[in-house]
Amino acid sequence: MSDHAEIKARYGVLRPLLDERARRLVVAAESQTAGRGGISAVSRATGVSRQVIRQGIAELKAPAAMSPSRIRREGGGRKKAADLDPSFKTDLEKLLESTTRGDPESPLRWTCKSVRNLTAELKRMNHVVSHQVVADLLHKLGYSLQANSKTKEGTNHPDRNAQFEHLNGKVKWCLSRKEPVISVDTKKKELVGDFKNGGSELRPKGDPVKVRVHDFIDKELGRATPYGIYDIGRNSGWVSVGIDHDTAEFAVESIRRWWRSMGREAYPKATRLLITADSGGSNGSRLRLWKLELQKLADETRLRIAVCHFPPGTSKWNKIEHRLFSFISKNWRGKPLTSLQVIVSLIAATTTATGLKVHSELDTASYQPGIKVSDKDVSEINLRRDKFHGDWNYEVHPQNHFP
Repeated sequence: MSDHAEIKARYGVLRPLLDERARRLVVAAESQTAGRGGISAVSRATGVSRQVIRQGIAELKAPAAMSPSRIRREGGGRKKAADLDPSFKTDLEKLLESTTRGDPESPLRWTCKSVRNLTAELKRMNHVVSHQVVADLLHKLGYSLQANSKTKEGTNHPDRNAQFEHLNGKVKWCLSRKEPVISVDTKKKELVGDFKNGGSELRPKGDPVKVRVHDFIDKELGRATPYGIYDIGRNSGWVSVGIDHDTAEFAVESIRRWWRSMGREAYPKATRLLITADSGGSNGSRLRLWKLELQKLADETRLRIAVCHFPPGTSKWNKIEHRLFSFISKNWRGKPLTSLQVIVSLIAATTTATGLKVHSELDTASYQPGIKVSDKDVSEINLRRDKFHGDWNYEVHPQNHFP
């Protein structure tokens, strides 16, 4: 048997039993024992590149240069597509933005766009990627790919997707012009007191926090009603913790407080404010009081206040849910909300790796429920409805006179 055949046979027997580093060292040893031209001969017999064989020879000559626990040298190996193309990840997330589904308080998300469709879109954006690279990045971002039939939830309004596209376009337009865009909603009401709060926290073994057995409201402490404002452009949040009814007056007062304390300073040249909100609750699309209170705010700030509502049954798409509220819930998980001040402090202490900052204040004012707004009051609202679904998309302009 020739030397070439012997080397090929030996390597063929050993190869399945070796890891990457061991294979490198074996072919390096073969090349050294083969004498002059050994590197080329071993490369032809095994199919291993000359560069890898030379690397193995260097490791044999200086074994202390590489830790025995490492297979590759630090920084070795092929670079990830996301590292070579910095805008790849950002563009992929933009494609997913308007189609994300799932529980916003769960780390699991999914998309109804297939991996191959996403890959095709990215290629049209001049990214050099394969569908496998896209799938790997989606997995790392916490997405799960499922069939469309698995994503149906809420009221399937015929214009639902069109409204998502309309809303997304207005948000992008305002952000491109450095105008403030906020996502608003009321978080779940919380019982104040030593009640059980879902989740767990680190404590000495056998010493859990003692809480009440039954969740009956404490009449002295009552309930907390957090109303949140999430600034999409600046990744910051404001939460007013109310102690009374969740009304449109309370909702707009929370927005007013955010503007006076944070928004006005952050956007000194703003001419309009875009609000994205659910279709129901204290900021519902049909509430007369909501629009009347927005008129008062527009007159005070001299801002054009635009509102885009999410279609019925799609509140989980609202950015405040998965950009602010979910992190607040995680931050106080396992901690009894023993007082209003504790709630305010825990909300304000919420941060994320992406730089989220949250400010929280207590709102002790009373808000009367069931306020009726007359037809005359409605007629005096300077309301401009969009051509597309004016019930969901509209602007409240300041009145010509100053208040």
